[in-house]
Amino acid sequence: MANKFNPKTKLWHIVLGFLCLFLVHSVNAQEIDNNDSLTDSIGFEAPKNVKDPKKAIYLSLIFPGAGQVYNEKVWKLPLLYSGVSTAIYFLNFNNRRYKEFIAALEIVREGTETNPFPNLNEDGIIRNVNYWRRNRDAMYMVFGAIYALGAVDAFVDAHLSGFDVSDDLTFKLEPSMEPMLANNNAIGLSLKIKF
Repeated sequence: MANKFNPKTKLWHIVLGFLCLFLVHSVNAQEIDNNDSLTDSIGFEAPKNVKDPKKAIYLSLIFPGAGQVYNEKVWKLPLLYSGVSTAIYFLNFNNRRYKEFIAALEIVREGTETNPFPNLNEDGIIRNVNYWRRNRDAMYMVFGAIYALGAVDAFVDAHLSGFDVSDDLTFKLEPSMEPMLANNNAIGLSLKIKF
């Protein structure tokens, strides 16, 4: 039996060879380095107090302020909680006024009792119902914005926890004098950044 050259089988062997080579290379690329210290591509060691942004935002979404505690920025808690409590107070206030005017509207439409707001007719009460409902709904949005702002603050703080702030970074504001045309000088301020 003569050995015939079949181009399809040869191509199939080449494809399988490259596939095996690729898989072996991929397996080797997935080896984990078990060094205790993290280093970047230049060889500098990463700071030890770097926070995880995902953990910070999840904590902050579960409980407002937990992300700030995780990031060790506890001084932000009074600001966050004063904003949240102010939004809740005004939300409650607007909701109570809305319910008062809804009840007054029902009383005026039934006509069985006296109007609790004698200076307002039915149209005035309807305007007040709409006004207090809009204010209440706006406070829901303000509460959501404060809640989201706390989560975004925790996320950004965690991202910036590994940012290098050393003594080599300085800003200096100095007076400057620049020569102009026709022997004139321009006087101004220059901002110098030193890395």
